[in-house]
Amino acid sequence: MSLLDDLKENILIGDGAMGTILYSHGVDRCFEELNLTHSEQIQNVHEAYINAGANVIQTNTYGANYIKLARYGLEEQVKKINQKAVQIARKASKGRVYVLGNIGGIHGAKTLHQSDEEIKRSFREQLYCLLLEGVDGFILETYYNLDELKTVLTIAREETDLPIITNVSMHEPGVLENGVPLKDALRQLEDLGADIVGVNCRLGPAQMVTSLETVPLPERAFLAAYPNASLPAYRDGVLYYENEPSYFEQCAQDLRDQGVRLIGGCCGTTPEHIQALAKGIRGLTPVEEKEVKRIERIEVLKESVRQEKTLPEVAKERHTIIVELDAPKHLDITEYVEGAKALKEAGIDAITLADNSLATPRISNVAVATILKDLGIKPLVHITCRDRNVIGLQSHLMGLHTLGITEILAITGDPTKIGDFPGATSVFDVNSFQLIELIKKSNEGISFSGNCLRQRTAFSVAAAFNPNVANVEKAVSRLERKIASGADYILTQPVYSEEKIVELKEATAHIDTPIFVGIMPLTSTKNAEFLHNEVPGIKLTDEVRARMKAVAGNRELSTKESIAISKELLDVALQHFNGIYLITPFMRYDIIVELVHYIHERTGALEEKHRLANL
Repeated sequence: MSLLDDLKENILIGDGAMGTILYSHGVDRCFEELNLTHSEQIQNVHEAYINAGANVIQTNTYGANYIKLARYGLEEQVKKINQKAVQIARKASKGRVYVLGNIGGIHGAKTLHQSDEEIKRSFREQLYCLLLEGVDGFILETYYNLDELKTVLTIAREETDLPIITNVSMHEPGVLENGVPLKDALRQLEDLGADIVGVNCRLGPAQMVTSLETVPLPERAFLAAYPNASLPAYRDGVLYYENEPSYFEQCAQDLRDQGVRLIGGCCGTTPEHIQALAKGIRGLTPVEEKEVKRIERIEVLKESVRQEKTLPEVAKERHTIIVELDAPKHLDITEYVEGAKALKEAGIDAITLADNSLATPRISNVAVATILKDLGIKPLVHITCRDRNVIGLQSHLMGLHTLGITEILAITGDPTKIGDFPGATSVFDVNSFQLIELIKKSNEGISFSGNCLRQRTAFSVAAAFNPNVANVEKAVSRLERKIASGADYILTQPVYSEEKIVELKEATAHIDTPIFVGIMPLTSTKNAEFLHNEVPGIKLTDEVRARMKAVAGNRELSTKESIAISKELLDVALQHFNGIYLITPFMRYDIIVELVHYIHERTGALEEKHRLANL
C-alpha cells in the first residue's frame, strides 16, 4: 500500500524532532554530518520513533543542502550525506514504515540572503540525491516564505510522481509572513500538485489547532500537522521545552477533529510525545467533513492624508537640503537645539539623525526627532540593522508611525568593533535591502510576521550609497537593487571630488529616484586624514588633503579653506542634482548655516539663468 492510499483510510503518525534528541545527547554541531560520522546514533533515533508508534519517518536531511552545509565547510558532501541518510532510515524502518526525504526551507524565521537561483540549484541537487537513493515521498517543511515553497514544489512536481508533503511555518497563528491566510496558502500548494499540505514548527499544538480551524478540508490533498512541543523557554543560553508528553494525547484528537490525517512533532518533541499521539488517535477514523470557522476580516485603514510632501517629492520639484545633525553623546541638548533652530532659520528642508553612528551611543534619535517636530523641523531618522532584532525593528517602526515620523533612512550600520563597546553583540537579522522591504510592507498595513497592523504606515524610505569606489557604474547595480526593494530616495556618502560628482551623474542618468549628494566640511588636516585613512566609505583627493594641510594649526584658516572646498563641490553638485545632503562635523553648525545660505544664493542664480534661457 502506498502512503496516499493509506491516508485515504487512516490517520498516520509521523516522527518527532531529530535535532532535539541529538542536542539532548550533547551534539551541538551539524546534525546532518552525523549521517557519515555517527550513523548508529541516527538509526537509534529513527528506531525510537518507530517503536513509539510512528508510521512515517523523515531522513536526517533537513539542512543537507549546499547552502546550509557550506556553513560547516561540508558543501562538497551533499551527495554522500543525503544518500547515507536514506540508507540509515531504510535500515531502521525494516519495511515497517514510510521513509520520506526531508528538504527544509532556506528562508527561515531569520531571513537569509540567497538568490532564487541559488535556492533552486541547491534544492535540485538535494532532490536528485534523495530520488536516486529511493524514498517513499518527500516532506518539504519549515517554509516561512510561501514563494520559496511554491518555487521548489513546482520543481519537485516536475521531477517525480512520488507523494509530496508541503508544510508551511507561521510566525502568527493563521497567517503567513506575507499576510496570506493559511487556508489560501494551503489551497495554492494543493493547486500546484502537493499531495499533503500542512503546518509545522514555530507553534505549539493549541495555536496550530486554532490556525487549522479556519482551513477547509482540501479537495484532493490531505492535511498534516507537526507542532512544536510547546512554546520554548530560555535558560543559560539554551532553549528548552517544558510540555508534558501526555498533553499530546488530547492534542492528537483535536488535530484529528480539524481534518488532519498525518500528525507528527517538531521542535522539542520526543518519542514520548509520539507515543502519546499514537495513543490519542487509537480507534479514531479520519473526518470527512468539518465546520470551518470564518475569519473575521480586519479592515486596514487607509493612511491619513499627508499634510506635506515627502522629501523625494520635494526634490523632484526643486533643490532640497537635508542636514545631518547627530544627537549628542551626552544629556545636555542646549547646543543641539540652538543649532537646529539656526539651521531652520537658514532654510533647510529636514534634519537627519544617525542611529548611533560609528557604533557610539547617543541620545535616541527618536527622542530628538520628536523635539525637532515640536520646533517645526522635519526629522529624517536613520534605522540600522545592527542594534535591533526583527522584534525591535517592528516595534520601532510602529512607534515612529505613532509619533508621526515618516522619513526614514534604512542602513546596515557600523560594526560594534569600531565603537565604544567593541564586545557588544551585532544583530543583523536583516540587511538594508530587507529592511527597506519590511518598511514598505508596513505601508501596506502588514507587519513583519504577516499580521494586520490595522493601519497603513506612510513611510518614505531613503537608502545609502557609496560613490567613493573605483568603478561607480558597478556600484550602481547595488543601488538599483535598493531601489527595486522600495527605496524612494538616495543619500550618498560624503564626496570630495568634483569629478566624482560628474561621474555619479553620468552613472545614474537613467535613474529617476532623487539622489542627495553628501558633502561634509572638514575641520582640520587631522580630520581630513582620519576620514581618508580610517573611516570606511570616505576618500579624499590628494588636492583636498594638501589644501587642508597647508593651513594646518590655524583654526580660522582651516575653516575658511574647508568652506571654500565645500562651495566648489556644491557648485558642481547643484548643476547636476536637486538633492544636497550636508553633514555637520563636530556640531559646527555655523559652517553648515553658511553653506545653506550659499546654496540658496546659487539655486536662485541658477533658476534665474534657467528662466532667462527660456524667454
